[in-house]
Amino acid sequence: MSRIISIANQKGGVGKTTTSINLAACLAASGKKVLLADLDPQGNATSGIGFNKDDLSPNIYEMLIQKAAPEDTIRRHPFIKNLHIIPSNIELVGAHNDLHDDPRKYFKLKHSLQKLLANHNFEYILIDCPPSLGILTVNAMIASDDLLIPIQSEYYAMEGVSLIIKTLQKIRKKANTSLNLFGVVLTMYDMRTNLSRQVEEEIRKHFTGRVFKTVIPRSIRLGEAPSHGMPIILYDLRSAGSQAYIKLTEEVLERYGRK
Repeated sequence: MSRIISIANQKGGVGKTTTSINLAACLAASGKKVLLADLDPQGNATSGIGFNKDDLSPNIYEMLIQKAAPEDTIRRHPFIKNLHIIPSNIELVGAHNDLHDDPRKYFKLKHSLQKLLANHNFEYILIDCPPSLGILTVNAMIASDDLLIPIQSEYYAMEGVSLIIKTLQKIRKKANTSLNLFGVVLTMYDMRTNLSRQVEEEIRKHFTGRVFKTVIPRSIRLGEAPSHGMPIILYDLRSAGSQAYIKLTEEVLERYGRK
């Protein structure tokens, strides 16, 4: 059984794309067949694992507006055997206008991924969502089995999180009754500061039993890796950021009972 996971937070700068790239890479490196769907017009997940986002066609935008077959959009990662991506770029900004009058506009991604899964045995599909709760993120959540929320370990960490939880609840009622809050992952954690520990305590109280034990540290190496087009496990396997994402992946697999 495949699992589709939306990685979302409408607040930017929380480590959402970093988590999408590195969780996908670590799952693939563990032997799982993984598809990373870049649903952010910025295309940072695409460039962050080594593809030139400006030169890739067909891409996820063309898939959503039904100008490309879903299977034609898939690219295989050159170094991580089981990792695949559906790329994105700035063209995806046009999706809102192009889909505006379509009565099935919120189900386009679900339809495309269902077609893919009929012919490809991906064990995990991870969707890197844009930092908003617009048409693209709603498409992702309707298409998904699970929602993973990265939250940064900073003062305004909880700001706006209630909005994504409300969106989750609305989608459960109206469009995807099985959508599950899979977990919350703390990012940009600085164990030297009282603030990170205080934020961690608050988040663990608020999301009782949903927060992963593994926290993702604030890391220069994690920040550098995307500029080299590499997941952290390729850029610096021994770094604290790499080891954290490996541990997070182990937790994810444990939650699914697939370790």
